[in-house]
Amino acid sequence: MTVMRYREALNAALREEMARDENVMLMGEDIGVFNGAFKVTAGLLEEFGEKRVRDTPISENTIVGMGVGAAMTGLRPVVELMTINFSLLAMDQIVNHAATIRYMFGGQVKVPLVVRMPQGAGHQLGPTHSHSWEALYLHVPGLLVAVPTTAADAKGLLKSAIRDDNPVVFIEHEYLYGQRGEVPDDDDFTVRFGVAAIRREGSDVTVVGISRMALTAARAAKTLSEEHGVEAEVIDPRTLRPLDLDTILASVRKTNRCVIVEEGWPHGGVGANLAALIQEQAFDDLDAPVQRVTGADVPMPYSKALEQLAFPHEPQIVDAVLATFGDRVRP
Repeated sequence: MTVMRYREALNAALREEMARDENVMLMGEDIGVFNGAFKVTAGLLEEFGEKRVRDTPISENTIVGMGVGAAMTGLRPVVELMTINFSLLAMDQIVNHAATIRYMFGGQVKVPLVVRMPQGAGHQLGPTHSHSWEALYLHVPGLLVAVPTTAADAKGLLKSAIRDDNPVVFIEHEYLYGQRGEVPDDDDFTVRFGVAAIRREGSDVTVVGISRMALTAARAAKTLSEEHGVEAEVIDPRTLRPLDLDTILASVRKTNRCVIVEEGWPHGGVGANLAALIQEQAFDDLDAPVQRVTGADVPMPYSKALEQLAFPHEPQIVDAVLATFGDRVRP
């Protein structure tokens, strides 16, 4: 194992896959000479040259459109969008083209495209840079959606995404880029899509955390154990399409309670989807309604104090968990 930052793990995945397959290429704004807005592509231009590491104009629809065309003709492009908010400008190319072409062509054409995009609050970048929109892409059939939390998952899932013949929306959290973690040294290490990770085992309540919220949920679980005697099982789905619902349901059937934590907005969010699935398929196992902890239903504030209030922290998760016990557990 090697300890590295999340951004370094992504960089290693890109480097290894480019060395493994000459059809893998990168495109995006400032990814070459500038090494990427978050330095994920550092050193790759020097190593692989301008033909395979392409700095592009500021035009997201053009970047993704070029990626779709390149993927259809046999390449494996990895497109970087500077933030998930900017992906709105390429929504036509992602949703109407990348996600549907294989179906419309009767399987005769593949679109092995990866669209990398960072999201999330905490850096005072305001509402046009900081939202969490997993739910937008979760909604679209034909897309795979990854939300890696750890450095190991960032590397393993990105390598799997590049090798997949389907278009992948690969969502990274800006806060996580500097976080360190152990990563296997194996150059062929991958993480399979559709397999959730149990970050902490517990018997009293299931807490499902999306993206960075898996880490926040793990810290809340520690507080619940030490201060309230509640043992929470923390599940990180890692991918939302495909979703490992079996692992989540098995945990709920064991604990009989569930709290879902996400940074995105509450209406039509990932948590709303998961809550519906859990209550449809494990209703008789629940001793309390599924609780959801979400970001505030507002555009992301620029003010640091207001921004911190706009996304979940440990106390909100603790309160939601305790609410599932009613009067049985006192703060």
